[in-house]
Amino acid sequence: MAVSEDHASCWVHKDLTVTTVTKQIQALLTAARASSRKDECQVRLTGIEREYWIGTEIGRRGSYGFRGTVTAGDGSNQKGGKMGAGYVNLQKQRKRQQWKVGREEEGSSSNSPELAAFVSALRSTPVTKPMLYLCDNQALLKAVKRWVGEGGKATLVGAPDANIFLEAIEELRKRTTAGAATFLVKVKAHRGEPANEEADI
Repeated sequence: MAVSEDHASCWVHKDLTVTTVTKQIQALLTAARASSRKDECQVRLTGIEREYWIGTEIGRRGSYGFRGTVTAGDGSNQKGGKMGAGYVNLQKQRKRQQWKVGREEEGSSSNSPELAAFVSALRSTPVTKPMLYLCDNQALLKAVKRWVGEGGKATLVGAPDANIFLEAIEELRKRTTAGAATFLVKVKAHRGEPANEEADI
């Protein structure tokens, strides 16, 4: 489908009767002319859409069939030091949380809001329920991995964002003690993955 300010064209198979798809064509035109910044992705795992969603990055990894909570988080660090964090729970349709992180006068980092989103997602998930966390920030994944199995060897002395990271470690410790698995999975940023886009602020 091609759309410009004055013209729209949609190519269909030669055997398709255009009068039978008037609603679909109108829906495509409405979507193409929408003024919002992002697509409003709605995951539907029934009918013909199932094949599409199962074929996405997180679908191919089995995330839509995960037996537990699937949550995606994201953080932002904008000009002027304004930081924000957000997460979305895929099982609870549109359960999305967003908030401001830190104070501009204290400085900013890209990891603070990512950690804040992760901590909030951990806190919102029952400690006894398995959790799959989708994240587009490699630094967060590396920071958490460093603590896996380290026991008393690892330290937060001199670590940036130690205050927020300590909260993440405590939440992960509660989940481990309760016997709940927590999986962190890297997804590509700004590639149309619905969970990542929904969490993006």
